[in-house]
Amino acid sequence: MKMNFCRVMRLMTMRFSDRQAIVNVERGRSYSYHDYHLLTNRIADALQNALAIGKGDKFLLILENDNLSLMTLPTVLKQEGTVVMTNLRDAPEEHARQVELVKPKVVFIETRLLDGYYAMLRAAGCEIVVMDDPTPEQAACPGVHAFWNLVDTASELDIDDVELDDDEHIFMLRFTGGTTGQGKCAMYSIANLMACRDSGFGNPDLGFNGHTRMLHVAPLSHGTLIPFIPTFYAGGTNITLNQLDLEQWRQTVEQQRVTHSFLVPTVLYRLLELQRANPRDFSSLNTVIYGASPMSPAKLEDLITCFGPIFAQAYAATEVPMFVSALDKAEHETARTSGGGIKHLSSAGRPTPGVEVFVTDEQGKPLPTGQCGEIRIRSRGIIKGYYNNAETTAAEIADGAWKSGDLGYIDEDGYLYIVDRLKDMIISGGFNVYAIEVEAALASHPAVVMSAVVGIPNPEWGETVHAEVVLRPGASVEATELIAHAKEKLGGYKAPKSIVFVDQLPTSAVGKVLRRAVKEKYWQNMQRKVS
Repeated sequence: MKMNFCRVMRLMTMRFSDRQAIVNVERGRSYSYHDYHLLTNRIADALQNALAIGKGDKFLLILENDNLSLMTLPTVLKQEGTVVMTNLRDAPEEHARQVELVKPKVVFIETRLLDGYYAMLRAAGCEIVVMDDPTPEQAACPGVHAFWNLVDTASELDIDDVELDDDEHIFMLRFTGGTTGQGKCAMYSIANLMACRDSGFGNPDLGFNGHTRMLHVAPLSHGTLIPFIPTFYAGGTNITLNQLDLEQWRQTVEQQRVTHSFLVPTVLYRLLELQRANPRDFSSLNTVIYGASPMSPAKLEDLITCFGPIFAQAYAATEVPMFVSALDKAEHETARTSGGGIKHLSSAGRPTPGVEVFVTDEQGKPLPTGQCGEIRIRSRGIIKGYYNNAETTAAEIADGAWKSGDLGYIDEDGYLYIVDRLKDMIISGGFNVYAIEVEAALASHPAVVMSAVVGIPNPEWGETVHAEVVLRPGASVEATELIAHAKEKLGGYKAPKSIVFVDQLPTSAVGKVLRRAVKEKYWQNMQRKVS
């Protein structure tokens, strides 16, 4: 099915015209649905005409939330190019690798980053658009464009000749991290986006409607893009912050009368202490969605006592960008007040109606209720595959089902439990970190022979990145030096938080390091083997 999104949004504008669509708190910007429609028309026109982005071309974003809110939905659906999402927190080396892989025609970047990225981007043949006013010296550099200059000279008329196939057109690429030391690049169709929208409405307890005021502080390039979509389609307001400053978050909730937000449990624990010490008016806040790890029952008791029964858990993945399952607010309260339901707090909730979630053995044969195996998922939300990586696509998506790499089971009440990981992925504070990527960074230090990187339990972050390292004979290096080395290669959130030096690592008969044996030492006597 083909669609023209300018027409779609024109009709939405007739319905939601004067409602606030976007509030960029830190930049002091606010757009009604009417103004948002005209602005995104201008951005799409600038992409198509001034920057000559056409079908098959890519434009890559290294942006904060304020600017991401202008460059994602609905802009990307009003023109034929493909947007490439990156994590602003990644190291420049990682962004350079991503640019090399997807070869974007244009890169949109925060102005403060231009000087450090200019040479790399120009060497890759990219035009560069800076989002805030550049300095005169920056503006004089070949290939540099000022975003608002482009927008101000673009047309605000609907682009009526762009019709996109909802299943075939790849509107977005996004990097996942990877098990080979390099992140996979997931490909998304418009149907994936619509599945995300529908899953928001398919979980009515989440409460997406025209009164929703959704505050985004996690990166819009990642998980918080999921609630952005149903908020937009419901005629609600998406509000952005760029940095995780909890005092600013609290102030924004109070001043903007925020109703919804997405936070990881580790942040909620810190928020709890702030609110206890210095309460603010959170009477507008009725839904806090958390994900990436289950809530500690003891902490949940404290959170509900402090904030009220406003918490809902959601399970999603880069490969299935939607609410795959949800643990409703009411179910949290039932579990908290009744002994029989307490185990459900360690679940990922129940699958969204219409989403097929099943558990299989190693051969892909479905297992009975209650039996543990690999979790597989089928829905319209499953990505179209991995960019330029047919082999991995075939390995991870079989018969239309994504192999999650998670071990789990579904109980007799339909609750989904995740108990371990087949893949060596660590989730720390809501961010995915892949063990082999960190091991490669450590191995680039001249003192290191090999390492095993695992996630270890942490009461604040769920898991933290930990490494056991074998040094070269006669070599000496401090753990702090190795951690700094990894930060330079990977960025702060991927680097190990702790390192232990060992004489040898457990290996298989063929000499492969057994990460699971290393991990087991830190997770003994714990029911779950992931955070």
